Amino acid sequence: MTNRLQDKIIIVTGGNGLLGKAMVSRIKAEGAFCINMDINHETNEDLSQLYCDITNQDSIDKAIALVVDTYKTIDGLVNNAYPRTKDWGTKFEDIPFQSWKDNVDMQMNSSFYTCQKVLEQMKEQRSGSIVNITSIYGVVGNDFTVYEGTGGTSPAAYSAIKGGLINFTRYLASYFGIYNIRTNCVSPGGIFDHQHEAFVKNYEKKVPMKRLGTPEDIAPSVAFLLSEDAQYITGQNLIVDGGWTAI
Repeated sequence: MTNRLQDKIIIVTGGNGLLGKAMVSRIKAEGAFCINMDINHETNEDLSQLYCDITNQDSIDKAIALVVDTYKTIDGLVNNAYPRTKDWGTKFEDIPFQSWKDNVDMQMNSSFYTCQKVLEQMKEQRSGSIVNITSIYGVVGNDFTVYEGTGGTSPAAYSAIKGGLINFTRYLASYFGIYNIRTNCVSPGGIFDHQHEAFVKNYEKKVPMKRLGTPEDIAPSVAFLLSEDAQYITGQNLIVDGGWTAI
């Protein structure tokens, strides 16, 4: 394990989640001070755990201000949190329009605002790296055959939101490159999370590496893009999917 993130101050939103835990662990292992910004804990003294509801503008304002006041810098941000409505995953024909709007607001708009607040500090210090966690389904169309026999489907808003975040990332890279700020995406493929047995079988039959990914497959690519090893990489979407999008 390298120390390529030594002494950097890095925020990960949703660090208590499936992918978030692995990202926080990897970022810490590479030498950074990692701030886990999540709704599922209280703020502790050193801010390694920082309470924030990313669906609430005031909560984001207070959390980012506290980090800047305490550490005077933000070297990296990982937009990983994944809030969603209770009816997430409803069949397309049955999605209430209000639910669609709520999910766009909770996921895409919260990422915009978190970026905007963090970029105020990064612009002032003229450095920083942002990694937006997106998805293969922001890049390619959905293969609904993997849901056969499961009774489930892929949420329509997910593809729209993740695709939007990928191009928003390119916008930020173009706009803030002059300030030595880099903005990239990591797009995971399917991640094993004890899904329906039929889904796992269907997915693993198609993907070239014949297995679902793990959080530990994703975290190293995030750490790489946050590090100076990626100092001339911006506006890119690093797809980590076992070859799903290659076929």
